[in-house]
Amino acid sequence: MPQSSEKAAAYLLDKEGDRMTKIEDVWKDKNTVVIFFRRWGCLLCRVWAKELNEIAPILKENNVNLVGVGVDETGLEEFKEGKYFAGDLYVDTLKQAYKAMEFKRFNIFSILTALFTKESREAISKGKAEKLGGDLRGDGLQNGGAVIVSAGGSKLLYHFKQERPAEHLSNYAILKALGLENQAPPGMEKTTTKETTIECTDDVLSIPTKEKDKVIS
Repeated sequence: MPQSSEKAAAYLLDKEGDRMTKIEDVWKDKNTVVIFFRRWGCLLCRVWAKELNEIAPILKENNVNLVGVGVDETGLEEFKEGKYFAGDLYVDTLKQAYKAMEFKRFNIFSILTALFTKESREAISKGKAEKLGGDLRGDGLQNGGAVIVSAGGSKLLYHFKQERPAEHLSNYAILKALGLENQAPPGMEKTTTKETTIECTDDVLSIPTKEKDKVIS
């Protein structure tokens, strides 16, 4: 379960590097999709970011924020310049939000094994085909995930934790969690995970979650 001290200290640095923001302020006024990337130079993350751009117009039309978070500033400028992601960008410099969300960390042996799975190889091939670049700078052992939070943080609509570096939350799952699945583009693969109702009685980071994904239906 997330620790209260970690929740209280969850601050993000904005992409310009000149302003600290409480994480709960990110979803203060709008339903918000927050993607926690592994590294800005991670090719697998860039593949995910580009996929998310496919639904960015739908989210914008429905007044939904799209936010990306990384663990450090290494590679952030290149990520912005490459226009890999259509949302706002922040840096969790102390990894406090990552800890509060209980996102997985690899060790050097487990990450090497994970990068050679069929899933990772296919994502890497896709990224290379799309010429998304990438590098090995930054913390390569941190995994990420995503949360979808209602305006004001009253409900956690979805909590996704990556188990593998190439594992992504599908665009359809995001739209479905927001009640926008009827706006999914034709041909979008309709993949999601088991749905579970969760009520939020405190701030969203205090919600205890199991290892599997959680969805508000």
